[in-house]
Amino acid sequence: MKREYFFISGLPRTCSTLLCNILAQNEELFVTKATSGCHDFLFNIRNLWNQLIEHQAEGINHEQLRNVMKGAMENYYLTTKKYVVDKGRGWLSVLEMAEFVLEKKAKVIVPVRDIKEILASFEQLYRNSVSFTQWEIEKTDYFKTQTVKGRCELWSQENQPVGLAFNKLKDAIDRGFLDRMYFMEMDNLTNNPEQEMKNIYNFLEIDYYKHDFDNVEQITKEDDINVHNLPGLHTIRSKVLPVRHKATEILGPSVCNTYNNIEFWRNIKPKYIF
Repeated sequence: MKREYFFISGLPRTCSTLLCNILAQNEELFVTKATSGCHDFLFNIRNLWNQLIEHQAEGINHEQLRNVMKGAMENYYLTTKKYVVDKGRGWLSVLEMAEFVLEKKAKVIVPVRDIKEILASFEQLYRNSVSFTQWEIEKTDYFKTQTVKGRCELWSQENQPVGLAFNKLKDAIDRGFLDRMYFMEMDNLTNNPEQEMKNIYNFLEIDYYKHDFDNVEQITKEDDINVHNLPGLHTIRSKVLPVRHKATEILGPSVCNTYNNIEFWRNIKPKYIF
């Protein structure tokens, strides 16, 4: 049986975890139960390949390399299902590698949201997590973490969760991968989940499954404390409901103005609009 692979790779705090657990209701789909490391695994194989003695002497056989990477990918997931949905923000950086292995264009669901709402979500988690998270973040830059403005600047840096994901997305578009992407606006999923899921299935070109948006069981597991230092980062509600915009309330109007209208993906014309 030939397996199909799809990827979820976008911005943080955009309901990608909710999306995974909705998709997991479909018994034909295998959805990774945590942020996947498959792209890192394949990346390491690719980088190690030309360091092996035999390949230094004989040169790289790209067909052999593809077969090894394809075999690794096929056996990475413990499933016999036809469709695999792999969640990992690293995929946007290695789409050339993914397509080398797949031998066709990738399909990437890209969850997105207003940047100021993403930052407000991080800020709310920071405030609600009491001393543990605050101490961990303060180790990064003590003085910058003393204000809302500073914390937002910190999270937006190129080596921090929001800034890194933002730059990866922009870079993937600059590299010419726009036609592989479906931009899933978080508000569309939470306000009209059935229509948004139909759009996603149309993008994936597979038969639609009737999902239960009132009873979403969380099967995904993330180590939010030890890995992400933000307890509750990947916890979802069982019912899909609209999410109120709270950026101005949480960040204040001055900080919000800094991040107004920087959602560049809304100024381009993606191929996949339903």
